[in-house]
Amino acid sequence: MTDLPTGTVTFLFTDIEGSTRLWERDAAAMQDALDRHDSILGKTIEGHGGHVFKTVGDAFCAVFVTAAGALEAALEAQRALSAEEWAESIGPLRVRMAMHTGAATERGGDYFGQPLNRVARLLAAAHGGQILLSVSAQGLLGSQLPEHVELRDLGERRLKDLFKPERIFQLSAPGLPSSFPPLKTLDERLNNLPVQPTLLVGREKEVDEVSSLLRDEGVRLLTLSGPGGTGKTRLGLQVAAELLDEFEGGVCFVTLATIADAALVAPTVAGALGVREKGGRPSDEALRDHLRDKEMLLMLDNFEQVLDAAPLVGKLLASCPALKVLTTSRSVLRVYGEREYPVPAMGLPDSGNLPPVDRLARYEAVRLFLERARSVDGDFEVTEENAPAVARICVRLDGLPLAIELAAARVRLLPLGKILDRLESNRLKLLAGGARDLPERQQTLRGAIDWSYALLEEHEKRLFARLAVFSGGCTMEAMEMICDDEDAIDGATSLLDKSLLRRERGPRDEPRFVMLGTIHEYARERLEESDKAHATRRLHAGYFLALAEETEPRLTGPEQVAWFERLETENDNLRAALSWAIERGEAELGLRLARALRPFWYARGHYVEGRGWIARFLGGLGELFTSRGEYARAEELYEEILILSREMGDAPTLLDCLIKLGYVFLVQGNHREATALGEEAVTLSRER
Repeated sequence: MTDLPTGTVTFLFTDIEGSTRLWERDAAAMQDALDRHDSILGKTIEGHGGHVFKTVGDAFCAVFVTAAGALEAALEAQRALSAEEWAESIGPLRVRMAMHTGAATERGGDYFGQPLNRVARLLAAAHGGQILLSVSAQGLLGSQLPEHVELRDLGERRLKDLFKPERIFQLSAPGLPSSFPPLKTLDERLNNLPVQPTLLVGREKEVDEVSSLLRDEGVRLLTLSGPGGTGKTRLGLQVAAELLDEFEGGVCFVTLATIADAALVAPTVAGALGVREKGGRPSDEALRDHLRDKEMLLMLDNFEQVLDAAPLVGKLLASCPALKVLTTSRSVLRVYGEREYPVPAMGLPDSGNLPPVDRLARYEAVRLFLERARSVDGDFEVTEENAPAVARICVRLDGLPLAIELAAARVRLLPLGKILDRLESNRLKLLAGGARDLPERQQTLRGAIDWSYALLEEHEKRLFARLAVFSGGCTMEAMEMICDDEDAIDGATSLLDKSLLRRERGPRDEPRFVMLGTIHEYARERLEESDKAHATRRLHAGYFLALAEETEPRLTGPEQVAWFERLETENDNLRAALSWAIERGEAELGLRLARALRPFWYARGHYVEGRGWIARFLGGLGELFTSRGEYARAEELYEEILILSREMGDAPTLLDCLIKLGYVFLVQGNHREATALGEEAVTLSRER
């Protein structure tokens, strides 16, 4: 492949208007037409010094060193397409084109960066046969226009990326059509969609899926759900912008973030629509009359705090047959006919098996981190050296957009390694300092979760805190046994509805309930503040001790595979129980648990880890027996630890054991053995 140009370049994007309809009309004729279309575009782009770096269906993505080369290629291609004779069944191909100049990053034969987003949005605003240019492309052309070619100023228009208005120009030339319908921009139809300070990064799949759902005649109410920081509002706004052309009555965006009284929802929506109350008539009636015959998309943002207003939405949908409602909420509305779309985390790489650096930016979370890091440090780049840290930061933050943006803002103050270290110790403390013009809850990750926590009932708050005792999730049985909650099922359902808990499939399709890492850290703080932390952790350790002891004899039976899978799934909980036993000095409980897990550790490759746990608990029991004066039992335990620590090469445990066993020999009058162990301890200490 020829080396692609870098630095400031001009992009030319093209596609065929209405191609799906043409394929449905006559697939054979369309295939022939597409072949000729591809040949014309390929030759003209190459003939003017351009490079086609991507094709998607009938769309061409090309790059040029100069804006003049891109313009000449577009002009010649349109003339050639107009002169071509097409099959009568499909008629002339109407190809739209867009040009934009900017600096983009080239990796592995593809380009990344904001200029790609802008030219794609510019193309989406065009009609078949039309060539549109951004102000940056127009500025570079200057006096280089071919004879009789003009650039018509169409003024500033808002493209559907919701970014700042863009000045748009249309190329006019002899032999090409010059009259077109209004551009397909946000200015074309009634809407109040707010301008966004930054471009949306990634989320192409989610935008397509949500848009498709709202195009479905059977979907009248769609709720974008998810915890704070997942980007529900930004996704909803982009979908609303994409669908604007499809709602004759336009799109209305209503934020409910500033109200907490459900009775104020109807007046707030009426105000956004410009509906005035008359003669003391209730707002909900005025709304129904106003929307009754309108084909409109109504987007209601932050519905979680006014859930009692959900019946109002149901009434509007029942009275207004052409109305559709898109809500963003941390909790579903539970209105008849509601369709939920849980907003997923952004795409993440496998931090343990990273792709090459030139492919890392293809993951949405990494792209977002790069964009936001560059906004505070223009020289920031992903390199072979820092790529692992970037990937681990994004993974550590669960792919949450808000968390990633807050972490990226720290790159001008801290090296990536320091950011990662602080995330390991206390991510909620680090992830603060968002833009001051954002709502307070979006300026820190803690604020985003505080917002959800404040909406919980008291019994839900108790359950939420106690669920922090689990590591790696839990089953419903474990939740009911450990969280000491008679209404655990109802409570879990509510936490699921409010996006503070997630349901996954465990072994044998058993439901499993987990928390995102950031939410789990917040819940753990609430647990430690409560008076039930110790009791909950004891119940947790006891439950998993019982599970391990129940499982041990079954690991050699006919259902051993299923039991091994269960222990593997609960391994993080088992480790948490072992750690608690050590912290609390519960040596006997810990040793019982460790001994029950020995077959599992050996069979599943956790041999060294298992011996380490056993040695630590034997040591704890040895200290207990020593303090009681039961020296013979202490000696027996320490002898076993010596063997284990020597086999594992565990020098710290060995050194500790030599000293403690030497003391046991000393108090029993066995000075020769005590001296030998002391000398070995001194030698080992010097070697370290």
